[in-house]
Amino acid sequence: MLKSTPVLQNRLASLDILRGLDLFMLVFFQPVFVAFARHWADIPVFSFFLDQFKHAEWVGFRAWDLIMPLFLFMVGTAMPFSFEKYLNSSDKMVIYKKITKRFIILFILGMVVQGKLLSFDPKEIRIYTNTLQAIAVGYVIAAMMLLHLSKRWQIVVTALLLTGYWALLTFLGDFTPEGNFAEKVDRTLLGRFRDGVFNTEDGAWHFSDTYRYTWVLTSMVFGVTTMFGVFAGQIMKYGTDKQKNFKWLLTVGLALLLAGWLLGFQTPVIKKIWSASMTLWSGGWCFLLMALFYYVIDYKNKAKGLNWLKIYGMNSIIAYTLGMVINFRSVAKSLLWGLEKYTGDYFDAILTLANFLILFLILHFMYKLKIFIKI
Repeated sequence: MLKSTPVLQNRLASLDILRGLDLFMLVFFQPVFVAFARHWADIPVFSFFLDQFKHAEWVGFRAWDLIMPLFLFMVGTAMPFSFEKYLNSSDKMVIYKKITKRFIILFILGMVVQGKLLSFDPKEIRIYTNTLQAIAVGYVIAAMMLLHLSKRWQIVVTALLLTGYWALLTFLGDFTPEGNFAEKVDRTLLGRFRDGVFNTEDGAWHFSDTYRYTWVLTSMVFGVTTMFGVFAGQIMKYGTDKQKNFKWLLTVGLALLLAGWLLGFQTPVIKKIWSASMTLWSGGWCFLLMALFYYVIDYKNKAKGLNWLKIYGMNSIIAYTLGMVINFRSVAKSLLWGLEKYTGDYFDAILTLANFLILFLILHFMYKLKIFIKI
């Protein structure tokens, strides 16, 4: 079950704040910015940023494509800290139970967030189709490696997962939306329970021609991205010199960016199928962001003006789930309906702002009361 947990004194402040930034972008800034900026799309600067807050249609990488990889990366970053007391334990049943519970809860929440589970219609249920479920799978893969492999073998197996995924997509298909192997695996294994499937009046079901996200085979690189976070966490946990830790994070980030760019000449950067080049490229950016936040907050102790992001970062599951599931617009409209005649086309954007402001106030209230929901 979900439970309220007290704040740990040795938490990595930079991680909480970076996680908070990721959640803030997802459940406040992006929807509010887009709601207002679409009215100013003819202005070049707004047009540019609107494009950055959309996913690339297929090949390419935009700022918004980093949100999900950063989620998985930060889950991994926290694991060397949260798993410390279990690593040398002969009886790992306690941590196995914790891993299983977290996996099940995240998977169910993923089905709720995607909106299909609450339809109470078996034909509408989609099994594996959400960020929370990708986190659940990446978490299990990383947990098993962290518990049972030495650091050297963690690197080796992570490389093998990435190489194996690259080889499967390279030699068993192509990199088109229709022809990639990850798409074929999802359609074969998930069938009618794949997201994007639609039902016709005669009771038949069909795959959508536009839904191109993949999940089952792509779990291999969900694990890789989570392990990138584990490696970052190990650098910060076991390194005794914070300046050297920062340099390591920076160096690894730049190396991953270079590797992703070079691989991109053969394997296109495609977020929807989490191609190997995208895995490296996004991993590089995750390392660089972690390096920046670690340097400023944990090394230089300059968190002033950033601590409010912990409101999101320390209740990330609640922030994500409420932001994706609960619509507070009806509350806002009940209170603000009189403004519609004065604001015209902007009224909808105002309701969007009010919707996510209500969510912020809920999270702020929980933060003040030190209510932090963990799985």
